[in-house]
Amino acid sequence: MAGHIQDRWFKTETNGAGKAVRVRTDRYGAGLRYRARYIGPDGTEKSKSFRDGQKRLAEKWLSKTEADMDSGQYVDPKAGRTTFQQYAERWVSSHAGEVNSGEGAERRLRLHAYPGIGSRPLGSFKPEHIRMWLGELKKSMPNEAHRRVVAATVSAVFNAAVDDELLARNPFKARSVQMPKTGDTSVKPWTADQVFAVQHALPARYRAAVDLGAGCGLRQGEVFGFSVDEVDFTGGWITVSHQLKRLRGRYVLAPPKGGKTRQVPLSRAVADALRAHAAAFPPVTVTLPWRTVDGEPRSRRLYFSGAAGLHVRVSHFNDRMWKPALAVAGLIPVAEEGERYASAREHGMHALRHFYASVLLDAGENVKALSRYLGHADAGFTLRTYTHLMPSSERRTRKAVDDLYRAHPNQDHGPETAHED
Repeated sequence: MAGHIQDRWFKTETNGAGKAVRVRTDRYGAGLRYRARYIGPDGTEKSKSFRDGQKRLAEKWLSKTEADMDSGQYVDPKAGRTTFQQYAERWVSSHAGEVNSGEGAERRLRLHAYPGIGSRPLGSFKPEHIRMWLGELKKSMPNEAHRRVVAATVSAVFNAAVDDELLARNPFKARSVQMPKTGDTSVKPWTADQVFAVQHALPARYRAAVDLGAGCGLRQGEVFGFSVDEVDFTGGWITVSHQLKRLRGRYVLAPPKGGKTRQVPLSRAVADALRAHAAAFPPVTVTLPWRTVDGEPRSRRLYFSGAAGLHVRVSHFNDRMWKPALAVAGLIPVAEEGERYASAREHGMHALRHFYASVLLDAGENVKALSRYLGHADAGFTLRTYTHLMPSSERRTRKAVDDLYRAHPNQDHGPETAHED
């Protein structure tokens, strides 16, 4: 059924002479005069009202609506009344069961998006609203890299709203909207002195965590979810099959990022550190839900625990153990009395993982093997992240030739004149 424009001030009747004439309705002069009516894709009638004198505008709106339905760009006006926060909360909830999504996004949206744009209906967003929000975000969050992460999360919500047909187009896609730039994101690995300075400044019960990060490349959650049955001291391998993950304010045990178990070579030095740690701080059996907060309980004998014998509370560790150690090592400023330590995103435990990668690349390990040890799904990602740390071809060439000559120290490599017959 094609749409049509209803005039609510007049109606057509047949007079005594049998002719059709327009007569005033009971609503004449009151309220909005024109109503554009059409049947939506779901089979129900929908409409929009316009003031007196706006019949042409109503016709244009109806024509565009019908064209949008034909092209697949139609968005139900009622759906567009859903506020950004209402939809974003549903979006976050849909990721709740995914161990590597949701928690960080929820926090970014709650702290940085909802206060400014949370109450605005999805259908009302224009590029100017995003530009204004980004401007306010810049005032409260000077770090451009951090702003980009927040903006990317908000844009992801809009992308989902477009997919769900609540929005015709993501306002972030407008050319006038400039996403925060990434800047120089190249990894700058710590030196060995910095690694061991941080390790020495940590409480003794956490020092072996540095060995697993810097010596095996484990992520923070993998370190604190590491258990005794994942170590093969005889064969010289560790198996990374679990991580400690925080979801909706609660901790769970979950697969590593990407959902894949991996094996990593275990050096003698790290093996000795693990043995010494286990002797001083015996592993503790911890039972937590598996994968989701309401998942089946799973027990693990974890190498690392808090002083109370429970799993490590990562936020507490970061604020009370890790950042003070960074300050002692000179990597961040010492906090004033009564003040919190400054943000140290680039000096989180992930820095140990970068150090591990830099050590292996400097030693000549190939990118494919490094990618496997780090648990990257794509060796190309590993290459893009660490390519600037790879020894140059000139350096490798000189080293290869020097190694050859050092292997034959007694040979005369100087020039000499060939004997003539």
